[in-house]
Amino acid sequence: MPLAVPPVLSSSEKRFQLYVDCLAPVLGHADRREPLRLYTTGLLLPGERKSVEPMAARLDPHRVRSRHQSLHHFVAEADWDDRAVLAATREYVLPTIQQHGPIEAWMVDDTGMPKKGQHSVGVAHQYCGQLGKQANCQVAVSLSVANGQASLPIAYRLYLPQDWADDPSRRRKAGVPASVRFQTKPKMALEQVRQAVSDGVPRGVVVADIAYGNDTAFRDELTALGLRYAVGIQAKTTVWSEGAAPLPPPKYKGTGRPPKLLRRDPDHQPLAVEQLAATLPASAFRTVCWREGTSGKELRSRFARIRVRAAHRDYWRGQTREPEWLLIEWPDGEKKPTRYWLSTLPKNNSLRVLVQQAKLRWRVERDYQELKQEVGLGHYEGRSWRGFHHHATLCIAAYGFLVAERAAFPPSGTVVQPPCPGPRLPQGFQPRGAARPSGTTSPALDCDHARPLNSRSHRTTVTLSLLSDSARPQAALSRPTFMTQ
Repeated sequence: MPLAVPPVLSSSEKRFQLYVDCLAPVLGHADRREPLRLYTTGLLLPGERKSVEPMAARLDPHRVRSRHQSLHHFVAEADWDDRAVLAATREYVLPTIQQHGPIEAWMVDDTGMPKKGQHSVGVAHQYCGQLGKQANCQVAVSLSVANGQASLPIAYRLYLPQDWADDPSRRRKAGVPASVRFQTKPKMALEQVRQAVSDGVPRGVVVADIAYGNDTAFRDELTALGLRYAVGIQAKTTVWSEGAAPLPPPKYKGTGRPPKLLRRDPDHQPLAVEQLAATLPASAFRTVCWREGTSGKELRSRFARIRVRAAHRDYWRGQTREPEWLLIEWPDGEKKPTRYWLSTLPKNNSLRVLVQQAKLRWRVERDYQELKQEVGLGHYEGRSWRGFHHHATLCIAAYGFLVAERAAFPPSGTVVQPPCPGPRLPQGFQPRGAARPSGTTSPALDCDHARPLNSRSHRTTVTLSLLSDSARPQAALSRPTFMTQ
């Protein structure tokens, strides 16, 4: 009987095997290496749904049910640390990103995933960014790192609304750990930032939207950690402009405790940033281009900046806060400014640098779009705390491999290879509970397509599809072919 000839692996397949080998040790058990490889492979295969059963059908069409049970146990029940897997992903991917330049930003954000019912962990009627309105959804807070070349989420945790956090019955059914208590999103983000500082992640300027930047305690803690920031604020945020300040504490009269708190009176009041912007002359605003959009058109607008001191409740302080930049965007044709940022970037930085840093948040939006549309971030159908975080962690791990592959190659201009077709599902296969041939119980909510973004990178993104160009049922288990260019 002739000996079986081992398959010849492509260079991308070898890198994927190396990648899995780097992640597997942190899972705590050698038997988890194969489910890790299969699950991440399934997330990278073409297909509308990346929930467990459709992935099992693509990976092993002749043993769908047994493969489904194995993958479901791995993601929903196995006791492995999702934070350790994210750390291993970061250690592998960051060096490839840094080949193109140092880390420039830490991006704080959250993302919503529409979800029906009331029993999936963390589901509540709350604002869902994907839909742009209040809806039944799960929301997760994340921290990503980025430079001009690429970005990667390095922390990800479900936001648990207070009614969930205070409900012992629902917590028990969803397996929410006893240590998890209600936290606001800014406090969750600060916890992730502190952990990144403790882990020695290369530092960048913290970038966040109004939901985080408007929290004075959030900004103060970033400064205390030695991090600079460029964060969005509301139009009504109050500041002291240059030359203005609260009154000092009154003179000590020799009895009682010496007064220490700053004071205000009718002639010493801070201004809302929208009022301050209205006082600036037209010459203070300059047109700045910060990057090219997807259509090749330059993204530009009018900006002004001024040195200010944040005024929030400084009458409970003994001294004023340090000066920082107030950045104002007032596009042509608008009746008033549309966006405001506070930033602790150095005083000698140019307006262009300040604008580019504040606008770098688009990268995290692109990450979420690709994680949802390509890797199936929102497709997990389980209800538990552990399953939610394990699935999201494996999605980020799969996405991390794509980021590393992209960073390993120079830009390819406008030439984009079409994605390769993957193995076909068994004829007539339909996931359990599917009411429609599409395989989703509620396509309107479960498809999880991200909203179109108005602007994206000036470079055309190369699709990195991972799968053979023909249906190979058993071979798919042993060696998926990776297309990287």
